[in-house]
Amino acid sequence: MNIGAVSKLTGLSSKSIRLYEDKGLITPPSRSDAGYREYSEQQVQQLNLISRAKNAGFSLIECKEFVQLASNPNRKSSEVKAKAKEKLAEVEVKIKELKEIERQLKSWVSACPGDSGSQCPIIEDLTK
Repeated sequence: MNIGAVSKLTGLSSKSIRLYEDKGLITPPSRSDAGYREYSEQQVQQLNLISRAKNAGFSLIECKEFVQLASNPNRKSSEVKAKAKEKLAEVEVKIKELKEIERQLKSWVSACPGDSGSQCPIIEDLTK
C-alpha cells in the first residue's frame, strides 16, 4: 500500500508518516522496484497506535516505546498500565496548573474596567 493510501487510513499526513519512519518509530516499509515505499498492515497498525498515543498526550519517544511493547509478545500489561498512569499523573498536574491560570485570568478580567482610561488592575498586579 502506498503512502497516500496509508495517509487516508490513518489520518496522518505523508510528512508525519515519513518523519515517524525516519525517527525509527515504525518498522521500515519495503520498497518497490521503482523505489516507492510499500506499507504493510503492520505499519498501518503501528501508525494508528502512534496517532492515538500522540492524541492522548504521549511524546514521540513514548509512542516508540508503545510500538515496541505492542510488538513484544512477552510484554506485561503492568508495563503498559504504568506508562498510562504516569501520563495521567502528568495530565492531572497540567490541568491543575491550567485551572490556576484560568482563575487568575478570570480575576483580572473581572477587575479591569476595560475602558479608555489608563487605570488597569491587570498591569498593576503584573508590576507588583
